Amino acid sequence: MAELTLRSVYKNYGEVPVIKGVDLDIGHGEFVVFVGPSGCGKSTLLRMIAGLEDISGGEIRIGDRIVNDVEPRDRGVAMVFQSYALYPHMTVYDNVGFGLKLANTPKDVRDRKIREAARVLQMEHLLDRRPAQLSGGQRQRVAIGRAIVRQPDVFLFDEPLSNLDAALRGDMRIELARLHHDLGATMIYVTHDQVEAMTLGDKIVVLDGGIVQQVGSPLELYNNPANLFVAGFIGSPRMNMLPGHVDDLIDDQVRISVDGASLTLPLPFGSVSKGDSITLGIRPHALVVSPDGPLSGTVQLIEQLGNETVVRVRLKASELTVVLPGQANFVVGSPVSLGFALADIHLFNADKKRVRRPS
Repeated sequence: MAELTLRSVYKNYGEVPVIKGVDLDIGHGEFVVFVGPSGCGKSTLLRMIAGLEDISGGEIRIGDRIVNDVEPRDRGVAMVFQSYALYPHMTVYDNVGFGLKLANTPKDVRDRKIREAARVLQMEHLLDRRPAQLSGGQRQRVAIGRAIVRQPDVFLFDEPLSNLDAALRGDMRIELARLHHDLGATMIYVTHDQVEAMTLGDKIVVLDGGIVQQVGSPLELYNNPANLFVAGFIGSPRMNMLPGHVDDLIDDQVRISVDGASLTLPLPFGSVSKGDSITLGIRPHALVVSPDGPLSGTVQLIEQLGNETVVRVRLKASELTVVLPGQANFVVGSPVSLGFALADIHLFNADKKRVRRPS
């Protein structure tokens, strides 16, 4: 295991900046997830750590070594890619041990490491098969086994589950979490899927436009997003965002208007002024059906999921997603009033920064 440190790391392609000054500390044994939309720079950042992309500025340190100019094979990292990249003519045993063979590792040491990786990944019964005889999940295990036998300081995963179907992705998430627990290794995982990020990571790094938007634990990001981007990206379904403005400031309270509703809240921790534009954020699970609720609209769509019901509601100027427990009965086109606890409200200012978190 090793600590990983990035200081003022930049990456430009010609005149185009892609990574814009990333500072990051990853501790021994942490499972860190880089998450963000396509094109945000997360895979580029991972490849820079691996040494597969040169950096344009800054410093990358693995353990006590600055590795800016160190070859990928000498960095003490192992990378698992989205594509399995297995040799079709080789058995699983030979695929897992191929890197060790190239490194002239003694045969008995190679055999021990291959079989130990197979045990950890519960694929001892697959060692004599070839890739064509494996499922997608089994092939991904082989690719991970190839990384394990190298005993790297840092494991790097670049969207390794994106080629799998939904059910198999869920199974493999459990396998990766178990693998991290068993190995106690430092792992960095790239995904665009915020569910993977929430379920796997000790720490999540949210990126957008090559800039780190927020770093924190899954629940910290869910409960206290730093800005509108993080609030909208973390959480499924995504947070509802209602545009509004500040009507007045009275003592230690603020009165706001959003989509025909007037609300009085405790004064935000960030400064706001009368007339300011704001955005009110509220999670779909925090909304409830209430005859006296301040938000009134019309049911547009109903999704019955068995354990919960997802309802899309059209207000005067915007739409809301509501998630209710159980099998709630609604009719498309019917009126509905919605309420919520004031403690569940987030507020964001005109600069898209959070100025109030739930209490």
